[in-house]
Amino acid sequence: MPSSMSFNAYVLLWFLLPVAAASGWLAAKWSTKSASGKRSFDLPSAYFKGLNYLLNEEPDKAIELFVKVLEVNSDTAETHLALGNLFRRRGEVERAIRIHQNLVARPTLNESQRAQALLELGQDYLKSGLFDRAENLFAELTDNREYRERAFEYLLSIYQQEREWEKAIAMSKKLAQASGESQNTRIAQYYCEMAETALQKKDYREAQHNAQQALSTDKECVRASLIQGTIQAEQGNYEEAIKAWQRIEKQDPTFLGEVADRIADAYRRIGDDAGLKQFFSKVSERHNSAEMMLVLGDIIKEKEGVEQAEEFIVNWLRKRPSVQGLYRLIDLNVWKAGGKNSDLLLLKGIIGELKNRQEGYICKHCGFQGKSMHWLCPSCNQWNTIRPVMEG
Repeated sequence: MPSSMSFNAYVLLWFLLPVAAASGWLAAKWSTKSASGKRSFDLPSAYFKGLNYLLNEEPDKAIELFVKVLEVNSDTAETHLALGNLFRRRGEVERAIRIHQNLVARPTLNESQRAQALLELGQDYLKSGLFDRAENLFAELTDNREYRERAFEYLLSIYQQEREWEKAIAMSKKLAQASGESQNTRIAQYYCEMAETALQKKDYREAQHNAQQALSTDKECVRASLIQGTIQAEQGNYEEAIKAWQRIEKQDPTFLGEVADRIADAYRRIGDDAGLKQFFSKVSERHNSAEMMLVLGDIIKEKEGVEQAEEFIVNWLRKRPSVQGLYRLIDLNVWKAGGKNSDLLLLKGIIGELKNRQEGYICKHCGFQGKSMHWLCPSCNQWNTIRPVMEG
């Protein structure tokens, strides 16, 4: 590749070379038409001139020329679409917009081709952040049976980015009707977004209403139970908070560790020590949960002493080896030694590093891993696919 030629121009050159090669056949065809009295043009010459612009790193002039000489009709529309898509994938959105706008403006396209061009132009606008323009194009396509579902999806993407949750809910219902596939999981998350916004404003009534709407839409919505528990706890209704958080065990027990400390705190606030120990004893056995075991160990330490807590954790580790459990056992021994045993401190640091590596969250859809919980995966953009990493 010549050193003076930019990479983008090089890519475009190789993209258009097959078109240039085919121009010989087209030229012959048009020459025949010319002989019969119809119009003709020098297509090969135009393409070679365009390629020369590319070699001289003048892609804008090349694009203008190619668009002018390649008449938009049913035979050449795919070439324009492909060229525009190439630029969008390369991040050159302005060039993609110019090509797709030129395509949409041509009256020779059939209905299906025009709809496809509108869809591509909407994606150009979406990628460039021109949400209003993109929304208008996708809204127009919702009446087109061929592209309706894709238009709904792109509109949902816009509403999510702009946090217009009510519009997103309405659009999800339309998508469900058009596709025949349930959108309840996604809709429940939109209600949760509105509930969390209300909760931040201390509008508990509105937060509760939206959280309940989420549960009515998706009874397995862990996030709604988390929110309802928080609503009740912030208002001092700890018994109701416990009920909401305990519901998570039936919805998805992998999230119990997320609320273990809050459940324990709520029990302590209402002075129900017996209920506290009973709940964590049963749950830790039912699910072999290291997180719940650690809370139970703290309860035993608080009520019965460090020796009993140590014995409990040792017995647990014999049946269910756990890095988290081992770390807590070492921590108890460091506490007993008054923090003066250098060997124990060194071992605690090593095991602590191993524990930190194992902690986090993972998306069951795409495998994305992170240290923070996201209800919308930052990688695959799927709702409710991220779970706490479990030992094992």
